[in-house]
Amino acid sequence: MSRIPPHIIDEIMQTSRIEEVIGEFVNLKRAGSNLKGLSPFTDEKTPSFVVSPAKQIFKCFSTGKGGSVVTFLMEKEHYSYPEALKWLANKYNIILPEEKEPTAEELASITERESLHIINEFAKNHFLTQLHENEEGKAIGLSYFIERGFRLDIIEKFQLGYCLDKGNDFTETALKKGFKLDYLEKVGLVKSKENRHFDFFRGRVIFPIHSVTGRTLGFGGRTLLADKKIAKYFNSPESIIYNKSEILYGLYFAKGDIVKYDNCYLVEGYTDVISMHQAGITNVVSSSGTSLTQGQIKLIRRYSQNVTILYDGDAAGIKASFRGIDLLLSEGLNVRVVLFPDGDDPDSYSKKVAQEELLHYITTNKKDFVTFKAEVLLNENQANDPIQRAKLIHEIVQSISLIPDSISRSVYTKDISAKFDIDESIIQQELAKLRKNNLAKSSAAPSEVPSENAFLPPVVTETPTQITTTSTKKVDKINHTEEDLLRILIKYGPFAVEIEQQDEHGKDVLAEVSVAELICHELHRDELTFNHPVYNRIYQQISEGLTQQILYKSSYFMRSEDQEIVKIVSEFESENYELSHNWLTLKNIETNYEIDKLKSAVMTSIYTFKTDKLQQRIDEIRVALASISEDEITTIEDLLIEQITLEKVKIAFAEKLGRIILR
Repeated sequence: MSRIPPHIIDEIMQTSRIEEVIGEFVNLKRAGSNLKGLSPFTDEKTPSFVVSPAKQIFKCFSTGKGGSVVTFLMEKEHYSYPEALKWLANKYNIILPEEKEPTAEELASITERESLHIINEFAKNHFLTQLHENEEGKAIGLSYFIERGFRLDIIEKFQLGYCLDKGNDFTETALKKGFKLDYLEKVGLVKSKENRHFDFFRGRVIFPIHSVTGRTLGFGGRTLLADKKIAKYFNSPESIIYNKSEILYGLYFAKGDIVKYDNCYLVEGYTDVISMHQAGITNVVSSSGTSLTQGQIKLIRRYSQNVTILYDGDAAGIKASFRGIDLLLSEGLNVRVVLFPDGDDPDSYSKKVAQEELLHYITTNKKDFVTFKAEVLLNENQANDPIQRAKLIHEIVQSISLIPDSISRSVYTKDISAKFDIDESIIQQELAKLRKNNLAKSSAAPSEVPSENAFLPPVVTETPTQITTTSTKKVDKINHTEEDLLRILIKYGPFAVEIEQQDEHGKDVLAEVSVAELICHELHRDELTFNHPVYNRIYQQISEGLTQQILYKSSYFMRSEDQEIVKIVSEFESENYELSHNWLTLKNIETNYEIDKLKSAVMTSIYTFKTDKLQQRIDEIRVALASISEDEITTIEDLLIEQITLEKVKIAFAEKLGRIILR
């Protein structure tokens, strides 16, 4: 597959705004000069995810993930590096060179996850083409959607399609394109029986199911036959790219407006979502006909704390929905409920009335969950029967006990007390008992947030020659010194420092050099490199750049295709974060720290690095002397001479560092 030219990669990285991209996945709120939100990588209730617009990096303190906007897309959506760049190019209208279709050999080399994504994208386009260009597709599939009242622009927006009723039309087309049968079966597009292969969605209209970024994860297929023996809807089976419990249909199209209106409308089916969009209400998603899951609730919570559930008038469905309401409440969301008139659902009702009337109906008929649940249960039970009445109150109090916020629980307690004319203290006692039981049953560990000492700035003493830096990672001494020198090389490489040199007359003069030149010269002179393979790759790139008179800044490495490099550089860039009153802020540590005493910090790091390299070699010599035969006198003498020489050099370095040698 064609590669994206470097100058276009630079344009993509310079144009992309990490806060805009991550804002499509996480509800970010301003925290000083940065933005914070709930981690999209784990389940947490205390925000530990930070985005720095100034540095164009993110840091997730719950999982340790961090990096650039490309890193985020690769971590969150499992994109490859080129796919993440293409997504960004599409978002920011950056034109990419025309890409040829992958050959069979190229397809074979792509990872399984990427292959499944490519297959689903191909299938979506195939079904879409069949709907609009094939005679059967137009006569059956497109006619069905139009009869349902969907406009052509809405059909195109949701990328609806049709699978021909020919048994293996899609299968044969996909196999000819070089897609593996095994992968076609894994995403559920093809079914096999003995030596026969056929289309799973044959004869059905197709609803593509998108990720938050618009990738096709799976499909819903609706039969157009009236035969009750045939399932009305088929959905793609779960795979490594499709987990239905963590997907909300329509979220790709709704996320922006959910944030804008700070409310998420929750409906049941595909057509409910599409019809509401057509009616002008776009902050709506669906659980795709399945019971609401905690994974889906986590998705909603990233964009808004407010959920309005839109139900049809089916009594059995409403009763079954109580579990979903309780799940929403337990996650701290504010829940409202709207019940449509008997015989109507969001799909049918939105087509009967104008947008203003639809919005008016929703606004005037939405109820808090207590009122809604009470009305439903009162209709089912004999309100005057004391036993039934007590059971009803207990069910409502059970729901209130799930609410994490004590103030909200108190408000609902007063409401229940007034509504059912029961003493508030009795409800509070029952709540306390239920809360105690809930906590006892709960096995969820509290969200991990950084400790108070995490991400503290380097410690600097008053004397320049005694400057030391402390690492936030638990690593051994050698790794620490390598990490510290590389950190200085990346953060301060282009900075200038003055060093003493001899001019052509042998006279000592001050000369200005970059930190990168100084460090690379010192390491090259002693033929030293980094043991850590990623550190060494970064060092080699900087060193090679200097030979071409190029000084690489950290931003250069943040654009690297090598995500191991991006991760390490972003760690250095985000090391200044600290936890303060449970909120993550950025502390400007450069003032009064290394930046003020840069040459001392650089030389300290260089000599510490060299000292550890000396110690490594001394340790190797000691091991060799312990295992060598006494007959090998010459070898022993050579090793001892080398050891003595190195020990003297080590003492000289220690004097420069102001340290006392203890061994």
